[in-house]
Amino acid sequence: MTKSISDFQNVFFIGVAGVGMSAIAQYLKGIGKEVSGSDRYFHPNEYNKTKEQLEAEGIHCFLQDGSGINDKTDLIVVSTAIEDTVFEVQKAKELGIPIIKRSELLSIIAKSKKTIAVAGTSGKSTTSAMLYQILLDAELEPSIISGAGLTSIIKQGKIGNAAVGKGEWLIIEADESDGSVVQYEPEIGLLLNIDKDHQEIDELIDLFTIFKNNSKSLFVVNQSNTLAKSLSANSKNDFGFEDKNAGYSAENFNQNGLSLTFEVLNQKFQMNSLGKHSVENATAAIAVAHQIGIDLKTCAESLATYEGIYRRHQILGQKNGVWVIDDYAHNPAKCAASIKACQPLAEKVIAWFQPHGYKPTRFLKDDFIQEIADSLRPQDEIWMSEIFYAGGTAVKDISAKDLIEGIKAKGKNAHFVEDRNNLLAALKPELKEGTVLLLMGARDPSLETFCKNLYENL
Repeated sequence: MTKSISDFQNVFFIGVAGVGMSAIAQYLKGIGKEVSGSDRYFHPNEYNKTKEQLEAEGIHCFLQDGSGINDKTDLIVVSTAIEDTVFEVQKAKELGIPIIKRSELLSIIAKSKKTIAVAGTSGKSTTSAMLYQILLDAELEPSIISGAGLTSIIKQGKIGNAAVGKGEWLIIEADESDGSVVQYEPEIGLLLNIDKDHQEIDELIDLFTIFKNNSKSLFVVNQSNTLAKSLSANSKNDFGFEDKNAGYSAENFNQNGLSLTFEVLNQKFQMNSLGKHSVENATAAIAVAHQIGIDLKTCAESLATYEGIYRRHQILGQKNGVWVIDDYAHNPAKCAASIKACQPLAEKVIAWFQPHGYKPTRFLKDDFIQEIADSLRPQDEIWMSEIFYAGGTAVKDISAKDLIEGIKAKGKNAHFVEDRNNLLAALKPELKEGTVLLLMGARDPSLETFCKNLYENL
């Protein structure tokens, strides 16, 4: 049984192109392991950017046909999306090679370093990236395994979701969606928020309580989030937004265009970003960094240069007076926060959303309708295209049109365009100067290209 990072040397990832899988693959290669993998998105004689980037790191990539697994392979890693019926899983079992889930491997890696685990239903990737930037600028040489690409690392030609440093600190995201948050035993646990997402609230509270109890030396929560606050270990260690109960409270917040300013413990901060939620994430990073010995001035200087992460309020540009912003928002709270963050930029926000998966859309239907409707001003609009279907045995008994009808019933401007390829033609009459077009959706690998193409053809 694999219990330690020293228990294996030659590791193979089934589904290596996935954002969570590729991050761990790159990290392991960076610490000297032999790493290879396959993916269903790799096809013969067809260019794949992720494959090229992985191979540039020395990670050997194969078609998902079993050719990459051999008698030298001593560990197989699978994501939650990989079913036992996949041929490569069957081959690994025949060869007697141990198979573990991505989250199990991440928990093993986390035990090998002083780990800061960032948890919560929203903001994990952003906060992890901010914290990594601060520790990097404080010359602590941190490592990171993230759920999104950091712009600063992407600029180096890499995928951007992992980096190996010589220092003792490792920053990871502790995911609640598959329940794996309970597997981590970090030096520091950080809980950003608790909102209904993949599970019911009672289940989430149970998961995050175990996460709290597993955190060794420090547990930090958001005092401004009612449910997260209920798990506080010590409010002096916590953060919040204009919350006097928190030891680290963001005060005097102001958003001017794409620039945010605020203060924490009388230290002034300025960042290029959008929205109150960005300030909450930054304050979370500040609270942790300060409590491991980084002064507030260093935190401020670092966040002033923070460049953001891939598809998190990523500004694609401005054309004909219309700002186009691409965002990973995919649950009700994230979609609402994303829309609200854009409102100070323009008289009118036109948001488009592609829901992901029939089961989660069904589970969150009422929340999507309520939260998106509440976030829209009278002049704003929400557009949706049909639910993204990733395959599998989903029951297709709900449509994005059902969400639109529900939002319309609340008196808001809501429109359904079944095929997203017809979206631009339908939208063009609405795209007047002084409008923000916000494009939202997650877990669909083609969204990046779709959003960029839409912007190019505006």
